[in-house]
Amino acid sequence: MFVTGRLSLAIAAGVIPVVLLSSAGVPAWWSMGAWLLLCLLLVGLDVLLAADPRSVHITRSTPSRVRLGEPTAADVVVQNLGRRHLHGHVRDAWQPTAGAQTARAVLDLPAGERRRVQTGLIPRRRGELESAFVAVRARGPLGLAGRQAEHAVRGSIRVLPPFTSRRHLPSRLARLRELDGNTSVQVRGQGTEFDSLREYVRGDDVRSIDWRATARAGTTMLRTWRPERDRHVVIVIDTGRTAAARVGDGTRLDAAFEAALLLGALATRAGDHVHLLLVDRVVRARVTGVDGAGLLPAMSDAMATVHARLIDTDWGAAFAAVRTVTTRPSLLVVLTAQDAPESARSFLGALPESSRAMTMLVGSVTDLDIAALARNRDSRDEIYLAAAAERTLRDAADVADAIRRAGGEPIAADPEDLPPRIADRYLDLKAAGRL
Repeated sequence: MFVTGRLSLAIAAGVIPVVLLSSAGVPAWWSMGAWLLLCLLLVGLDVLLAADPRSVHITRSTPSRVRLGEPTAADVVVQNLGRRHLHGHVRDAWQPTAGAQTARAVLDLPAGERRRVQTGLIPRRRGELESAFVAVRARGPLGLAGRQAEHAVRGSIRVLPPFTSRRHLPSRLARLRELDGNTSVQVRGQGTEFDSLREYVRGDDVRSIDWRATARAGTTMLRTWRPERDRHVVIVIDTGRTAAARVGDGTRLDAAFEAALLLGALATRAGDHVHLLLVDRVVRARVTGVDGAGLLPAMSDAMATVHARLIDTDWGAAFAAVRTVTTRPSLLVVLTAQDAPESARSFLGALPESSRAMTMLVGSVTDLDIAALARNRDSRDEIYLAAAAERTLRDAADVADAIRRAGGEPIAADPEDLPPRIADRYLDLKAAGRL
């Protein structure tokens, strides 16, 4: 049962008969009590005449997956199985982070008919968003009160990372097509494969001349090369406490997801095998053995429910997990935040030994505000802040030097620039024949 705002207005309207009866000599408390009793009787009558909300049948139609921030809609079909016309409201009880655009929808449902009620959603959080029930209210003919029932019809939507770095993909794919030999650009380097022969033109690398083909053709012939495929690219994303820090509008983990998705989309187009590990103390999610068009959906699905945890990452276990997906990765990309020598000791101590067969990139998200603080020194407070910012930048530089000495290549950038920079470095390695 529920009451509406009309009941308050009806009770307030009782002031008029109370005043009139009081002027006629009737005690005010008697007339007030009689008016309240009349209102209660009307409420009871309204409830009895309202349609039974339990006699409706609810079915759902919701998308299974949606990107974070993308508008979507969840449909609820309400069928009136009772004998009375149902006037009221229906509410799809999504959790607040689902971003439901309407709290309640008006429902006018004759007996035996059905209506489709649509709830617009704009998700504000990754993961599984749920609606545990659908509430139906049936208002009485007087509009003072009615009946209410909850139908346990569960609905859920998995919210995936937004993949805003997708806008960088077309330009990188164009460069990849050049490296693959689909245009006139050819590359030569260690780890490239023979593609075809063509005539020599001025400016070509003379080391690619094929002298046997030249003797047969009577003109100088050149070998063309294309980057090798079937390389193994392993992406390790740190989901420990450092990934929970906010940088800009999101967290470091969000920026790492964007970089991993862009690199994964690029590498799978290049014919490489991509493996993904999300780790802290344990492996939170894993994607391996998926190639082609199914890679990005699998990566997004694995990332959706993983959030940063306030614990230190076990880097020994993380790099041991890398060896379980492939014994000889060609490219190892570690997305983490190592900007203090004291906290980075376990990470630096666990770095795998570098070899000619493997390249290791360490991507970190930086905060542009720190560099701005280091430049502002107009007041005493700003000088202290600038000194702290300078210390932070120096610590980050020390960690980067340690990564280089261990055979890795550090890449630090803000959340907007990190994904394209890692993608560009991947293409540079392809062009140089190192991947």
